[in-house]
Amino acid sequence: MSKGRVVIGMSGGVDSSVAAWLLKQQGWEVVGLFMKNWEDDDDDEFCSTRQDWIDAASAADVIGVDIDAVNFAAEYKDRVFAEFLREYSAGRTPNPDVLCNAEIKFKAFLDHAMAMGARHIATGHYARVRSLADDGRVLPEGAPAARVELLRGVDPGKDQSYFLHRLTQAQLARTLFPIGHLHKREVREIARQIGLPNAAKKDSTGICFIGERPFREFLNRYLPTKPGPIETDDGRTIGEHVGLSFYTLGQRKGIGIGGQREGSGEPWFVARKDLERNALVVVQGHQHPWLLSARLEADSARRIGEMEDLR
Repeated sequence: MSKGRVVIGMSGGVDSSVAAWLLKQQGWEVVGLFMKNWEDDDDDEFCSTRQDWIDAASAADVIGVDIDAVNFAAEYKDRVFAEFLREYSAGRTPNPDVLCNAEIKFKAFLDHAMAMGARHIATGHYARVRSLADDGRVLPEGAPAARVELLRGVDPGKDQSYFLHRLTQAQLARTLFPIGHLHKREVREIARQIGLPNAAKKDSTGICFIGERPFREFLNRYLPTKPGPIETDDGRTIGEHVGLSFYTLGQRKGIGIGGQREGSGEPWFVARKDLERNALVVVQGHQHPWLLSARLEADSARRIGEMEDLR
């Protein structure tokens, strides 16, 4: 007897493919969904959407599950990429995967899956959820719960729970992470044993759904380039930056002053961005006081363990 329908995001990678196979083995009615979320320059050089779709469909055929494709490009651009650019414009360095998970993979995708009659969604993330009853008892995965906890994946080198920290109780209560209890080597071995065509496929990296590409060149297409001075902590100008948006606090490589050897001769690090003067401030040595902080400011915090309405 089927446990019910679960819609799993299949990216064409080995993780989501093995996750789909495991769900089917557990007795779920599994439906794969391939998400296309980027269209601005959808070509084979940087964005592998076409090959990923072929890989996802091929894996689904081996596993014996249906798969469909859905286009969330408009939602991605409005909810994720626009915020991504706003953060860079403000001098900060955002993590697009965190926002992408909260707004696309576990919101737009979740809504679409529920409309397809799914009880749950699933992904190939290396993370785990633990369902708890009112009295604190641990419940079977997928059971109706009073509270859900987000746990780290068992593989410390692949754990992705950090990227899921913005998810709500309602989102997590409807999510399954079938490979969270496995190590990557075990996932690849399962894929090899069941004959998945993507068993040895390289892990994807780069910006969520946009892929690997020369980042500075890519960002320059969307944000204005405004060069300015690179200054030391005592106010001396030692170079010129290409635009504050292209640098990250704590950055060491790619600053453009590699030939500058002063004082201790230690490496240079980005310490501050002066938006008013359009100045990039650098210091020497990773123990410089300007690189250290005694406090942390955080907003929009979400404590996943707190009680929330699951309805």
